[in-house]
Amino acid sequence: MAGKICIIVAAIVTGSFASPGDETFKARLSPVPIDLAMRTSVTGTGSVTAALAGSKLTVKGTFEGLRSPAIAARLHQGRVKGIRGPAVFNLTADKATSGSLAGSFDLNPEQVEGLKKGAFYIQIDSEKAPEGNLWGWLLR
Repeated sequence: MAGKICIIVAAIVTGSFASPGDETFKARLSPVPIDLAMRTSVTGTGSVTAALAGSKLTVKGTFEGLRSPAIAARLHQGRVKGIRGPAVFNLTADKATSGSLAGSFDLNPEQVEGLKKGAFYIQIDSEKAPEGNLWGWLLR
């Protein structure tokens, strides 16, 4: 019983939600201005942690400092790490300039392999930056 309490306390203190044996991934969300005109509307920071248990991916994170409210958050898959790709899953995100995001998804074998190779990234869109305000690649 004491061992279970220690694990629960450690999870609460570190903010971790992964179980022993899960693979964990992290992303630092930062602005990626598409062009010079976007520089004034693309701001903010955030962080995301993801846990892969078998083929189940659970994502949790926070963001802050957007110039306009978030309108969407999605998990995208590129062909390889660093190359943008289409949205494959919608995340639940607060429609605010600061808040949290979360989601849980069943990945197919190709998606699991892509995640392990760094081909997945989080993108938060905002009212003033609907093509992407914050981005971050999920890496080990």
